[in-house]
Amino acid sequence: MAATVNQVRSSLSKMFKSERYSPFTLQSDGESHVEVKLSDDIDDHAPSEQAGQPGGSPSYRPRPKRNYRMCYLALGILFIFIIGYLIGYVSHRSPLQEPIPCDSEPEEGVAKKAIVEYSLSWTNITNLLARRLTPDAFNSRLSDVEQTDHTAGSTGDNLLGNRVLESFKSLEMEPWTDTHYVQLQMPNSEKPNRVLIGQDEVCQPKGYLAYSATGKAKGKAVYGNYGSQEDLALLQTLKVELNGTVILLRASGQISLAQQVANVAALGVSAVLIYPEHKNETTELYGHVHLGSGDPYTPGFPSFNHTQFPPTQSSGLPSVLAQSITAQTAVKILKRIGGPDSPPSFKGKLDNVKYTLGGASSEDVTVEVNNVLQDTEIHNVFGVIKGFTEPGRYVVLGAQRDAWGPGYAKATVGTTLLLELARAVSEMVHTDGFRPRRSLVFASWSAGEYGSVGATEWLEGYLSSLDRRVVTYISLDGVVTGNYAVNASASPLLHSLLERTMKEVKNPIGFGESGKSLYDHVAGVNFERAVFKPMQMEDSAYPFLAFSGIPSLSFRFVSQEVYPHYGTSFDNKEYLGFATAHRLGSIATGAGLVAGQLALRLVHDHVLYLDVLRYRKVLSQSVVNINRRLKQVTRDGSAEGLSARWLIMALGSYSRAATDLNTELLNTDLTDTLACHNINDRIMRVEHNLLSPFVSPKEVPFRHLLFGHGSHTMAAMLEGEDREALRTQLALATWTVQGCANALSGDVWDSDNQI
Repeated sequence: MAATVNQVRSSLSKMFKSERYSPFTLQSDGESHVEVKLSDDIDDHAPSEQAGQPGGSPSYRPRPKRNYRMCYLALGILFIFIIGYLIGYVSHRSPLQEPIPCDSEPEEGVAKKAIVEYSLSWTNITNLLARRLTPDAFNSRLSDVEQTDHTAGSTGDNLLGNRVLESFKSLEMEPWTDTHYVQLQMPNSEKPNRVLIGQDEVCQPKGYLAYSATGKAKGKAVYGNYGSQEDLALLQTLKVELNGTVILLRASGQISLAQQVANVAALGVSAVLIYPEHKNETTELYGHVHLGSGDPYTPGFPSFNHTQFPPTQSSGLPSVLAQSITAQTAVKILKRIGGPDSPPSFKGKLDNVKYTLGGASSEDVTVEVNNVLQDTEIHNVFGVIKGFTEPGRYVVLGAQRDAWGPGYAKATVGTTLLLELARAVSEMVHTDGFRPRRSLVFASWSAGEYGSVGATEWLEGYLSSLDRRVVTYISLDGVVTGNYAVNASASPLLHSLLERTMKEVKNPIGFGESGKSLYDHVAGVNFERAVFKPMQMEDSAYPFLAFSGIPSLSFRFVSQEVYPHYGTSFDNKEYLGFATAHRLGSIATGAGLVAGQLALRLVHDHVLYLDVLRYRKVLSQSVVNINRRLKQVTRDGSAEGLSARWLIMALGSYSRAATDLNTELLNTDLTDTLACHNINDRIMRVEHNLLSPFVSPKEVPFRHLLFGHGSHTMAAMLEGEDREALRTQLALATWTVQGCANALSGDVWDSDNQI
């Protein structure tokens, strides 16, 4: 207060001591003006005007200077007194208030407004996240999330879903649920599945493979290693007959159970038996064999009402019987099938077993699968932290909630991280002044064990709006299974962002010098080759990428060997602790920092950090492979006119559009909201525009030109011998790439359509 009074006193003193002040002009109507004198500089020789006396007395000389100064002095003292009184009154009546948190309710009739207007730097944001996301907090939350039984739609699943909902409510994240009625295949409690070896050995496994065909099949036993394409090609080279046989496979972890079944079904086997190579030979295995995602009985559309299932089913459902067995049962079969010795690559880890291939001279095996379909109500749970500038665009972080058995690595760790990230970011907004530009949606999915059913049904239900609003999907499923390295699967648009994030996050897996980043852990090798792996269909991020055209990413901390406990009762805290050298808390926190910084970067920056130029490399490699294939096909002259010329030109259009966008970005004022919005719109359409518009999402749900499944993909052009079909594929792929390039160019008059 004293400082304020002194400042006022000083100003008045200067005013009183000054000799003159310049006039200023009040413009009234553009023509006339009024000149106002701000000083006591009165012309002593000017005639004074008094009532009835126009000129005044020439003998009278007024002396206004002394009188005016006395008046100003009095007014100044009064002004100082009033100002001092008001300052004192306000300071006592209204003490300095803390910033009102975002969750406080405004007074009646007063609009809710954020009090803290400043924006945090990126360094501030990452430091705040690291301060709030800690191993201690993770470990404390972990005990609240763990469940012994939380299969999809069960009491345990619903209980955990309610716990997630209440957590989001406590953070004032405006949570909601999304209910679906799906058909899940379950074991028949009255008629269990059976495996008969020869005529006397009967096994009744407790584990099962959901979405198997049902019935009974009998055939000679054959051993097929993992059932990969390479394994089956080797069996055919060795003249092992597979048609009508019962094939025995070991679960690999490298390819999905569904892919294993699909591979051998194409060669005519009648049934498939899959066992886990686990140290405990009585370990039961659970999984699904639908080569797809979502409810396979409502392909392409959501299961919102269980009374309206149409008579249709996914083409990814197997036509053969599939059943899991224990390693103990596998030993019994392997000891009785005979036949030639297996190749060295087929040798497994089972003790006291001579691995042979079986065949015509082997024992008969009978498989009986009696699984039943059950209408099941499942609930996805969501919470949102709304953006302050563009709330209608959002990054989604998701985690599977259900599991067969404990599901520690599969679901528990991911759900824990989901809740901890929601808490940390919410506190950053409410307490620390963080103002995300875009929204963050946190999603807890059900029925993930059956092939990302909950997530896919949500995508199918809201596809028309999600692809235009969701910036990126980040999966937290299976994010920690070891402490050796980091692997990732992602849209090329996200490669640069993950690389940058790994340079910023400190390495939590115990290798290298203290303080080194995750990026430093792979320094000296090709980063992209060391970290990025192709995204598989069983990846929970896959339907977002290949079905919805949303840039998606999943990553995981892994060991040198594949985590062997998925789908078994050994996916628990103890065995995950062994796999992480008892550093689960710190490694999971590191994973949370990676996911959190990825998401925060995408909701914080004016322009989305999605690298459109990175797609040029991926597209170029595919075009090179197709061009090489076409040259082989046309070498004999039987496919005249079949050329990759137009596809190469479309690739050139995309390359120019991507380069022009980057140049435009460098010259854009990032405070220009409209310009940034326009650029972001074009970036967000890239992934979606690589979905083929020439196939039906019902018949071919994974429409992505590069990462989808079906005859429309670039990979499909490298297979098959039908020349006319290849010509059609080539034309449709060309126009898909060209359409993507045109959209990236922006306005239609900027399109570079040279085809």
